[in-house]
Amino acid sequence: MIVVDVEMSGVNPDKNSIVSIGAIDFDTPTRRFYEECRVWDGAHISDEALAVNGYTKDELLDTTKQTPEELIKNFITWSRECGEHTLMGQNPGTDLWFMENTALRYHMEWSFAHRSLDLHTVCVMHMIQRGIELPTSNNRSDINSDFIMKYVGIPTEPKPHIAINGAIYEAEAFSRLLYGKNLLEEFKSYPIVDNF
Repeated sequence: MIVVDVEMSGVNPDKNSIVSIGAIDFDTPTRRFYEECRVWDGAHISDEALAVNGYTKDELLDTTKQTPEELIKNFITWSRECGEHTLMGQNPGTDLWFMENTALRYHMEWSFAHRSLDLHTVCVMHMIQRGIELPTSNNRSDINSDFIMKYVGIPTEPKPHIAINGAIYEAEAFSRLLYGKNLLEEFKSYPIVDNF
């Protein structure tokens, strides 16, 4: 499986552009991918997205950076060496939507399935199996990335949100939730917490 995290210039792939991809081969976690690109010509850039990912408009319009087409080609090439191509992440549906839209925009074949594994669901299942009350707000789940990282016993992801950091933290959280064990060297000093 491939843990993937994508940064975008907004939330709609028809109007906004992919700007970076971070990924980890979950079966061989030393295999990592991280690249950035400029936005496609005419893409909208949302101030809200910039507040999350820390980029500036000038950075996203920088013509010395590779194009989204080059970025998605490089990701596809890197992924071919991964054994299992199911994507997993904090928001894999959105990430998949943007990556597929980018591939199709440039008439590339997109071979990844629509099925993915999301961290929120895995965390909810883990809590339910252990009889732990789920936090809610406004009658819905209040489990976000920061909650999950604390729940599995690692620090919250640094801000601003960078795609490779997202992939790293998500991969470690998946390992702890699915297998009850540490995956990455970066988190070796953080013990598996008691609720496991």
